[in-house]
Amino acid sequence: MPAAAPAVEARVTDLIREAIVRGDYAPNQRLIEADLSESFSASRATVRTALLELASEGLVERLPNKGSRVRAISLDEAIEILEVRIGLEGLCAAKTAEGLTDAEAAEFEGLRAAMLAAVDEGDLVEYARLHQRLDARVRELSRHATAAGVLARLYAQSIRYHFKLASKPARAKVSLLEHVAIVDAILARDPDAAERAVRAHLLSVIDALRDLAA
Repeated sequence: MPAAAPAVEARVTDLIREAIVRGDYAPNQRLIEADLSESFSASRATVRTALLELASEGLVERLPNKGSRVRAISLDEAIEILEVRIGLEGLCAAKTAEGLTDAEAAEFEGLRAAMLAAVDEGDLVEYARLHQRLDARVRELSRHATAAGVLARLYAQSIRYHFKLASKPARAKVSLLEHVAIVDAILARDPDAAERAVRAHLLSVIDALRDLAA
């Protein structure tokens, strides 16, 4: 079964990535291969391959003769990542608006309604999950594999800062209006408006991060 090993490696890589993104491992925390092997029921060789892949994505830092640790992303680097994301996410939103089907439009309408309800009920955890889902669907439905692949990696690197902002009720209300504007532009099948809405949202996130640091 030659495809089994790559499939297992991909699964373990996904599991460790998700754990880092969720914050299960803190920035600069050592990632012990033996511990990860036990936690994810995988061989140490599989874990080592997964850590090498995550190092190439910028989530893990390899230390000479010391193994691996979760790479800490500075605020300045998080802002640089957002600046890069402006162009790519705007492109994806525009492409999604151009090719939107009726079924996809119904899905976006459902996401918009669910986000509005989550913020209205004060469920910030659910709102964070929903807007991450929205962001992922915009990438997927753009059908632009290159941009979507790069964005997935950039998003994972800066996700901790998004969680910090998402925990603030006042910020969630601002973020909600910005995401609704993106959805509305996509539903209108207006690529230029979708790109502008994404740009306005990410510039707002940058300003919020700077305020958070201050």
